[in-house]
Amino acid sequence: QVQLVESGGGLVQAGGSLRLPCAASGRFSSYTMGWFRQAPGKEREFVAAISWSGGSTYYADSVKGRFTISRDNAKNTVYLQINSLKPEDTAVYYCAAAQVRGSWYQIVRQLKESDYWGQGTQVTVSS
Repeated sequence: QVQLVESGGGLVQAGGSLRLPCAASGRFSSYTMGWFRQAPGKEREFVAAISWSGGSTYYADSVKGRFTISRDNAKNTVYLQINSLKPEDTAVYYCAAAQVRGSWYQIVRQLKESDYWGQGTQVTVSS
């Protein structure tokens, strides 16, 4: 069973950057990893995903060019680098893990339905 702990959130001015780590345990290297976010009053939405090998990534259109997902299996950690932060990026950010396969659409769906989630880390962007 995979355990996930996100950190690195905080209050940042618009245009700034954050790097969010997600520390994992339990057969981490065999899992596809993803990041999601949830703003108050809204459903949890997909942000980014990375394959078990780190060789393939996928991003939501809203974050392409600003967010970068990466992983270091030796350190059991997945990272989300966030640049050019906007107020609308304000949300609780969660990482998820799943042993999945198929198209990116199918992988995102299975990540969202996964039983393996972290507790979330709050990102607040001020204007």
